[in-house]
Order: sequence, then C-alpha cells, then structure tokens
Amino acid sequence: MKKLHFILASSLIFTLLFYNEDLGLNWAIFGLLQTTLICYFFQEKLSSRLHLVLVITSVLSCFAFAWYGDFPSFFAMAFSIVFLQFKTQEPNLKVFQVFPLVVVNGIASLGRILMFNQYIPKRKVNSGFAKKLIAYFIIPAVFLGLFLIVYSFGSDHFSSLFTDYYLDIDVWQAFVLTALGFYISFTFWNYWIPEVCYEKNELLDNDFKEEAKTENQNSFSFLDIDFERKSGEITLFLLNTLLLVFIVTYNYEQFFEVVEKSKLSSDTHERVNAVVFSIVMAVGVILFYFKGGFNFDEKAKTLKRLSKIWIFLNGVLILSAMIKNSEYVSFFGLTYKRLGVYAFLILAIIGLVISFIKISKQKTNAFLFNQMLWYFYGTILICSFVNWGNLITNYNIAVGKGVDAEYLRELNFNEEIYQDYFASKPEEVKQLDHIKQRVEEEQSESFLSKALYYEFVKVDK
Repeated sequence: MKKLHFILASSLIFTLLFYNEDLGLNWAIFGLLQTTLICYFFQEKLSSRLHLVLVITSVLSCFAFAWYGDFPSFFAMAFSIVFLQFKTQEPNLKVFQVFPLVVVNGIASLGRILMFNQYIPKRKVNSGFAKKLIAYFIIPAVFLGLFLIVYSFGSDHFSSLFTDYYLDIDVWQAFVLTALGFYISFTFWNYWIPEVCYEKNELLDNDFKEEAKTENQNSFSFLDIDFERKSGEITLFLLNTLLLVFIVTYNYEQFFEVVEKSKLSSDTHERVNAVVFSIVMAVGVILFYFKGGFNFDEKAKTLKRLSKIWIFLNGVLILSAMIKNSEYVSFFGLTYKRLGVYAFLILAIIGLVISFIKISKQKTNAFLFNQMLWYFYGTILICSFVNWGNLITNYNIAVGKGVDAEYLRELNFNEEIYQDYFASKPEEVKQLDHIKQRVEEEQSESFLSKALYYEFVKVDK
C-alpha cells in the first residue's frame, strides 16, 4: 500500500467511527486499527525487542482507553502508537525527537496537504484508457443525466423516483470529521522529518565518540580546564555542605517539631516544592560539569566523588520528602495529588540513579534524557492501567481518613464501593443519586461512545 492508501483508509475509518458519536470506544478502535496497519504492512521492519514491546504497549493502552476512556489512558495510547510508528519508520533516530516532530508536523501538515505530489502517486495517462473512459462512461452519463432532467419535467411520478427521498446525513459534521480524519491520518502516515533531525541525531547518542573523549573544552573562555576543574570541586564541596545542613534542619522540622494539623498541608507542599527545585538544580549541576571530555579527565576523580556524594545526599532528601508525604497521607488520606507526589519522587530517585550511572559509565548528557523519557512513558502507562480513583476510595475508607462524601463522589471509577459504603449512612443517601445518574448516563451512550468500565458497574436503581 502507498501512503495515499493509508491516509484515505484511515480517514474513512475515522469518519465512520466518530460520526454522531462522542469520544469513547471509537478512539480505542481507531488506535487498534492503526497499530494493526503498522504491524501488517511493515512487519519486516519490526525486528527488535523494542518494537515488540511497543506493539504490546500500544495494544494494551488501546484496551485501557476502551475500558476507562480518560486522559491518562488516552495519552498512553497516543504515545505508544506514535512511538511505534516512529521507531518502525525511523529506527535510527532517537525517540526523544518525537515531541518536537509532533509539534512541527502538526503545523506543517496544514500546508503540506496541498503538496499533492508528495503523497499522490504519479501515473502516465494511457490514451486507450482515456478513450474508453470517455466513450463508455462520460458520454453515456452526460446523455443519461440530460434525459433524466427532461423526463422529470414531463412526469411527476417519474420525478418522484429521484426526488421523494433524502439522506439523513449531517453534511457539516461529516465534512468536519472527514477533514479532521484526513488531517490526523496525513500527519500520522506522511509525516515530515527536517534534515536537521538527521544531522543532529548524533548529539542524542548515549556514548561519546572517540574524538570527544580527548576533547576537553572549557565552559568559560576566561578559565582554563584546571581552573574550571578546581572551581567544580569547590562548588560541589560547598553545595554538599549546604545540602547536608539543609537535610538536618529539614528533618528536624519534620520529625521533631510539633506541627498543627491545620498547617501540615502547607508545610508539606513547601517542603516538596523545595525538594523539586533541589533535584532539578542537582541534575543541572551534574550536566554542567560532566560534559564532553570532562567525563574522561583523569584529574577529575575528586570532582566525581563529590558529585556522587551530591547525588547520595539528594537521594536522602527525596526519602525525607517521601516520608513526609506518607505522614500527610496518614493524617488526611490519599488524593490524586499525593499519589502524584509519590510518582514524582520515585522518578526523581530514578533520575539520580541514572545520573550516577552517567558519571560512573562516562555517558553523554543525552543519556540521562533518553533514559528518563522511557521511565516517564512507563509512568504514563502505569497511570493508564490502574484504577486510582477506586484505590484512593478503598484506602481512605479502610483507614478512616479522608472519607469525605463530596470529595470521593468526584473521583473517577469508584461508583460501586462508594455506593456500598454510603448506602448504610442515612445522612449521605441523597448523594447516591448523583452516582446513579452518572452511571446511567454512561451506560446510555451508544456503543462507540462508551467507556467499557461502566458496562460492568452495578448501582441500585
């Protein structure tokens, strides 16, 4: 199949799936069909373990969206399919380039759609074929149309054969969906990669080239390498001392000072924010000093030791913040934001571990970003598979914290446990009507607009 065939087939499928439908199961079906097209027509390119993993995650994320139909599962599905397409068609380019390319193509496709020679195959016109087309189809169709018009004026019954019916089609909606489907399909199947992406791709390599290992460039023109190395040692020594003092005071305030429950929330947010900025700056410091040949500098052993101590101390700070967040959860129960704090802190620990590996194994700065991209993607996948609303509700009810009817009612995918718990509380029975109404509205959706989760939810009528 040529690009045009993929674009037209995908556009038609998109229009059929979304016409007169809300967003729901149709997105999952569309995603599965795109995955199937990639796997069937480009199977010879699916040669690595990464391709197999991306095929599996694409399928699973499509099922996750079919089940939940929420934003996390949508992003997981979109990332999975785009990553699969990108690594299938451009296996040598780093996947980190996907994000700017999605933005660039989203804009460029608006103009590139008009460049027909890029995706419409060129064909030579056969004179014999043209003659047959004119003689067998065009001329008879013209005469038939003319006589149909004449005969329609002469007989009402004959005219009614062609005029007393109409197609029940929302022309405007069909046009918009067709245009949107063509735009999405065109961008997906006929994407454009600027030449600069190929030229600069080596900058995203995980390992240094041989010439870079001996090329020790200084960051500042007015400082030579020896002065910069010594400057880094002094800087990291001072930063380690400062961070150690901060960790002591941070933990003293957390575990030894009595804090009112009313202030626990604001204190926790302030401390987590401090950890966020500390980790970002910590990684920035490491990326600044360990670039190019500096990774292979035999005289930089002290700088490497100080950097590893810096990473370790930041790890201690993250663990302290995680304990503080756990204390917050023990007082007030789980929420999406508190789970988000755990996710960020875990990613921060992973980032520090990768930074440690970068220094120890003498990897490029791009190595850190390339690895973290996959962990970030994995986090989105996990978020799309787990029913966090139900988990929060179960936990809060089990420990008796954060059991606020209004708050729990606003969580997603927890209708059954909410009903089971609050049905026995007379003062909250009225709140169940909102839950029942939400489930009934979801279950009344047409098939392609459904989230399958609600088909298995049972609420008292």
